[in-house]
Amino acid sequence: MTIEEQLVQKFGANAFEFSQFRDNHRAVVAIDCLLSVLTFLKNDAGFDQLSDITAVDYLDFPDAVDRFGVVYILLNTQTGERLIVKTFVNDPHPEVPSVFSLWRGADWLEREVFDMFGISFKGHPDLRRILMPEEFTAFPLRKDYPLRGRGERHNFPVITRAES
Repeated sequence: MTIEEQLVQKFGANAFEFSQFRDNHRAVVAIDCLLSVLTFLKNDAGFDQLSDITAVDYLDFPDAVDRFGVVYILLNTQTGERLIVKTFVNDPHPEVPSVFSLWRGADWLEREVFDMFGISFKGHPDLRRILMPEEFTAFPLRKDYPLRGRGERHNFPVITRAES
C-alpha cells in the first residue's frame, strides 16, 4: 500500500492534496490535522527521520490564498522513501504546532524558520532567535523585507576575531 493510500485510509480523502514529481511524493495537509498526520507518519508509516523544515512566503504569488507554507521533509530510513508534507498559515500571527516531541532534531530547524520567517511553533521548548541577534525585530526571508535591509546593521556590535 502506498503512503498516499495509507494516509487516505487513516484520515480520509478530504484531508489531503497529493502530488508527485519524479520520486518526490508531496502531501498538503490542513493545519488542524498536521500534528496527527506527522505522528502517524513517524510512528506507523516508518518516516523516522525529519530531514528538514522550511517555509515559503507566497506574498503576491498569483492565486495564493495563504501567506506562508511550512514544509516538512521526511525520510523512511528503511525504504529510502521521502515524503514532503506542507501546510499553510497566515498573518498576523502565523503558528503551527511544534514537532519537537516527535523528532528532537526539529529543535533548531523550527528556531531557524521562526527566526527567518516569524512563524511560531506552539509547544517548542526554547523558541528564540538562532541566526539573527536577539535585538533584531524583522524577519529577513519574508518577501516584504527589503533586499538591502532597513539600515539596522549599524545598530549591532561588530564582532571581531581574537588575534592569536
